[in-house]
Amino acid sequence: MQSSDGGAENPPEDSTFVVGKIPVVSDFFRALVLLSRVPVFRINDFRPALIARSVWCWPLVGLFLAGIALIPAQLAAYLTESAVVFAIVAVLALVLLTGAMHEDGLADCADGFGGGLDRARKLEIMRDSRIGTYGVVALVLCLGLRIALLVRAADAGQAVMLLLVMAVASRGVMPVLMTVLSPARDNGLGKNAGQPKWRHVMLGVAIAIAIVWLLSGPVVMASVVVAAMLATALMGGIARWQIGGQTGDVLGATQMVAELFVAIGFVATMGNI
Repeated sequence: MQSSDGGAENPPEDSTFVVGKIPVVSDFFRALVLLSRVPVFRINDFRPALIARSVWCWPLVGLFLAGIALIPAQLAAYLTESAVVFAIVAVLALVLLTGAMHEDGLADCADGFGGGLDRARKLEIMRDSRIGTYGVVALVLCLGLRIALLVRAADAGQAVMLLLVMAVASRGVMPVLMTVLSPARDNGLGKNAGQPKWRHVMLGVAIAIAIVWLLSGPVVMASVVVAAMLATALMGGIARWQIGGQTGDVLGATQMVAELFVAIGFVATMGNI
């Protein structure tokens, strides 16, 4: 198969492997464009059906991004022998690689949910590019907790594993929310990304679980799965209550909250690795 949005010869339109003559191998690169700022060439078809199909490889994108972030983080840790420096550089690298899109979603949700009096006003605030008090507090607490959990894992020699697990598991649950919640707007990423088919969602979840299992073993994997499910259920319930559905900001915030829940679950059980 081709690695770009090239054609395939007489493909079935509803096949799991091709949609509109676009090879499935391009899903990874399409997802990489959607979820990061890593430059990808020759991927310019972002129809909702293709974005929705790409969700199966979102955990793989997380693994890829975390792997890149580990390079400067490990170098910084080697030069300074500091777990705190490792954690800060790792988080900074991921923020740069993603363009802080997930952090932006968290801040927008915090501002909208906390500052709006009705659904319309909440959505209006979430679309405002300015950041408010709720957003600042949410970002500070989230970044601080991510760094603290990575430092705690580093004390046990598990920081590298935790960074990979956080990145994989948190990106495996976002498509679940895309499928169970309707878009709260008639436009925006939550609407334009389309609604994934359950077979693609469950394939992504299975890939995420398999990667976490291989990295950390069955006990930690079970803890991570429960934590990720709780984070998704929490964010889904809050989003339905506040705005009646999901948006791109809600998906970004879900990724951030899932990272924190997963990291807490991982740290709580990492003695069993």
